[in-house]
Amino acid sequence: MSMFDLKGRVAIVTGGNGGIGLGMAKGLADAGAAIAVAGRDKDKNAAAVKALEKLGAKAVAFGVDVTKEHSCRALVADAVKQFGRLDILVNNAGMNIRKQPQEYALSEWETVMTTNLTSAFVLSQAAYPAMVKSGGGKIINIGSMMSIFGASFTTAYAASKGGIVQMSRAMACAWAKDNIQVNAVLPGWIDTDLTKRARKDVAGLEDRVTARTPAGRWGTPADMAGIAVFLASPASDFVTGTAIPVDGGYAVQG
Repeated sequence: MSMFDLKGRVAIVTGGNGGIGLGMAKGLADAGAAIAVAGRDKDKNAAAVKALEKLGAKAVAFGVDVTKEHSCRALVADAVKQFGRLDILVNNAGMNIRKQPQEYALSEWETVMTTNLTSAFVLSQAAYPAMVKSGGGKIINIGSMMSIFGASFTTAYAASKGGIVQMSRAMACAWAKDNIQVNAVLPGWIDTDLTKRARKDVAGLEDRVTARTPAGRWGTPADMAGIAVFLASPASDFVTGTAIPVDGGYAVQG
């Protein structure tokens, strides 16, 4: 058996119908995993399922509102009912509200934190019993360059993504005894709908990012597939509590 073989494994990917989530889902599917795509947009969900099925994977879409606890818990229960088990959880769903810190309404702060951080906690907590029953599992939490750096327009987003890293470390310590590895991935500037809006909102962002990135380009969702397979597979059984940048070298460029 290959260290990267995911045949027989079942993965939930929140926000798996586009961008980084779909890039990761395709990687997991290509390695043999069955995929539960979780998202709010029915049309995007259906398109994602078709794309994953073309790779030969079993794939089912579930509607979810990650800001609601009951919806998160129902997602896990429905996926386990559909596939009979759960081995991999990718907490990718996220959003941003770009404002200066003094301009945030508390409701906006809470929306970002609930979407990006609280949902990952609730879903991980809900997944825990199913993973224990399966003999172990892999939780992959999606952080950001803003887990490391600050920016004037990302107060809530940066706080949520910094929290993702610390939450991953704490869960890794708690659940190692259950053979559950918990890691964070810190994508660099990836070409997605979310960053397209950022490039529109923040003058000169595209050129600045390209200039700072040693790889000389923005990333693509396909660049996220490999790290997903590694962290979801037996190859990473002794890797837990880490925060791994996938950024073309952005974080190390002086």
